[in-house]
Amino acid sequence: MWLDQPRNAKAPLAGLKVVELARVLAGPWAGQILADLGADVIKVESPEGDGTRQWGPPWVERTGPDGQVRREAAYYHACNRGKRSIVADFKDEADLQRVRALCRDADVVIENFKTGGLAKFDLDYKTLKRSNPRLVYCSITGFGQTGPRSAEAGYDFVIQGMSGFMAITGDPDGVPVKMGISISDLSTGVWAANGIQAALLQRERTGQGQLVDMSLLDCSVALLANQATYYLTTGENPPRMGNAHAQVAPYGVFPVSDGHVILAPANDRLFAKLAKLLGREDLAQDARYSSNGGRVKHTQALDAEIALETAKWSKAGLLEACHAAGVPAGPINNLDEVFADAQVIARGLRVDLGGMPGVRSPFIFSDAELAFDRPSPMLGEND
Repeated sequence: MWLDQPRNAKAPLAGLKVVELARVLAGPWAGQILADLGADVIKVESPEGDGTRQWGPPWVERTGPDGQVRREAAYYHACNRGKRSIVADFKDEADLQRVRALCRDADVVIENFKTGGLAKFDLDYKTLKRSNPRLVYCSITGFGQTGPRSAEAGYDFVIQGMSGFMAITGDPDGVPVKMGISISDLSTGVWAANGIQAALLQRERTGQGQLVDMSLLDCSVALLANQATYYLTTGENPPRMGNAHAQVAPYGVFPVSDGHVILAPANDRLFAKLAKLLGREDLAQDARYSSNGGRVKHTQALDAEIALETAKWSKAGLLEACHAAGVPAGPINNLDEVFADAQVIARGLRVDLGGMPGVRSPFIFSDAELAFDRPSPMLGEND
């Protein structure tokens, strides 16, 4: 049982008890962050298990305590490391009583049911706080607990479109495209973990927990950053620019003899360095390109000039030259290249637990450790 297996005492959240009533990605991602930080996260699953256990291929096979080989989707393992799993059928009163008992002394509950969906099981915040006033209860939904769409389910792809992400992503002459990851779900998980820890800090001052209301739409709109201020200060929609930048030039993907590289000389000094490196000091002296504002205005012509020069270089040769000159540049890596990168290896981003590879949460502390002691649990492993 989970109570008999303490986690790394040097982890920042060691001793924190989290009950996760969440499935798929946003809620489990928040739970995994807390688990990496040392919290005991008890994942409560239906008898069928989290749906992502079946989201394959690819598949992972493991041998359970009963000696049986079980096949689960790799997707599930991306967001459930470090947790324990119990099974509870919410149609069964005994199972519900068990879950309520877990929540009575929990520090945190994370749930991503539709708004109000847990009230009929007496697992909503209003009910649980009566017996546990210190509880930090994080609800993750598509649209939040208030507003005209609060009762609707939220899906990452739909939210990417609604939030403006897709309107600013993709080639200017192509169709809008989504991110290659479920950015709305993942960012909501990160925001949620942040909000939960802020509420825990406030609890230290007040002695009281609270509801943390997290919405996929809110979190996605909050990530618009400078693109939002572009619109809010001008009243105009920022253009879809592919790999270009609306406020900086040159800044994009350029051809080399054996592929492409990214060049990002984001100020006048760096642009002059790039021009010298390419043997084109005349570009830095050209009145059209001597300031960033001029370069942005004449981006198309400038990019064409730079592309003529970069095409004469190999990828390795140009990147090495840029590095030596202090010009920001980089490769466009496939994932095999990412995990073979010396910097990624040095930072220990890949972790292997129980034969299951994964990517650690990106925290490095001077006087604390992350808790990498458990792979993702099998369904009902800790019943």
